Amino acid sequence: MKRVKGSLLIVLALCLVFVTACGQSAGTTTPSNSPGTGDASTPTANGKDPVKVGAILPYSGVYASLGENLTRGMELYFESVNWEAAGRKITLIKEDEENDPQGALRKLRKLMEKDNIDILTGPVSTAVAYALRDEVDSKKLPFLVSHAGGNDLTRTKRSDYIWRSSFSSWQIGNSMGKYAYDHIAKKIYVTAADYAFGKEVAGAFKEAFTAAGGEIVGEVYPPLGSNDYASYLTQIKGKKPEAVYAFFAGADAVRFVKQYEQYGLKGQIPLIGSGWLNAEDIRPEQGNSPEGITSTMFWDYHLDTPENKAFVAAYEKKYNARPSIESVEGYDAARVIVEALKSLNGDTSDKQKLSQAIGKVQFTSPRGPIQFDPETHHVIQKLYLIKTEIQNGKTENKVVEEIGEIKDPGK
Repeated sequence: MKRVKGSLLIVLALCLVFVTACGQSAGTTTPSNSPGTGDASTPTANGKDPVKVGAILPYSGVYASLGENLTRGMELYFESVNWEAAGRKITLIKEDEENDPQGALRKLRKLMEKDNIDILTGPVSTAVAYALRDEVDSKKLPFLVSHAGGNDLTRTKRSDYIWRSSFSSWQIGNSMGKYAYDHIAKKIYVTAADYAFGKEVAGAFKEAFTAAGGEIVGEVYPPLGSNDYASYLTQIKGKKPEAVYAFFAGADAVRFVKQYEQYGLKGQIPLIGSGWLNAEDIRPEQGNSPEGITSTMFWDYHLDTPENKAFVAAYEKKYNARPSIESVEGYDAARVIVEALKSLNGDTSDKQKLSQAIGKVQFTSPRGPIQFDPETHHVIQKLYLIKTEIQNGKTENKVVEEIGEIKDPGK
């Protein structure tokens, strides 16, 4: 009997140790959403709750790679400051936008009501950004848009709580207009993917090109996600333009640029456009087809500045891959958040002050000097002219010229 009682006591003691250990472990688990920050609901060692940053980005579907690259950029910068600002740890809580405006709105409400986030960033889709706008504005949640480029977000849908650190479609299209007239052609054919952002970019180019004295000799807008551009390219070729301005991105850009060569337009009619046409992350899939393309963008891998070289080296060391345009957007968004927090000594209690602090941030990023327009809440940044060349048997982009600072007019 004594042996049985002794055994029972030992078992009970072991169970108590196990339960205690499990409880301690549960209190210090690092969530998958917030690398390096500890449990989002538990005060950090200095007694202050972590700052909670909600990110609504695509982690599945056609834009998943953009969401991944944006997140990589954010995490790289947060890691460089030890996931901390003004003595407070930073937690990144990620939700998949799924290119679904209503689904993203539900996830925003979850982030606000359950996770109690202090700041929101993302998304990629302009439609998603528009869907989030009213909820953010009514709840006075600081929202740093780190990709979506629809013009109205900093125009008719402007909010005191929304700032954009990425670009607008106007900024991308307008930056090529006058340069194209002065240096490339007087008569240009315009083509773009048939959706709101594609048409906004094309419209901004046409506005600047015609204002300079140029003539648009034709336009065509293939459906988003087209596989075969043969009929459109035949139509373009028949017009015999002096050049073609195009906006396509991702898989569309891969197919369009390759077929532009296959149907005999490459080398005959210069191809110009936005930087997504010959972007860093898709050129390997395009082979040598992008050779000769001239585009405009706010960043390039080969931008020869100390800030960009340091960013590229750090990114490649961590991820063993070249950064993309979206990687830079994420990196800069994270820095804007950190700088705003530092200016307030980490105090996030007053959302209006936090939003205003975001708008006052300015620094030299890997893309060059950036700051916010206090009227539009849109980023003011330099745009660059980029040309694709063949180097050592493969394509590389070269920064040909600095176009200068482009400020969205806000109307």
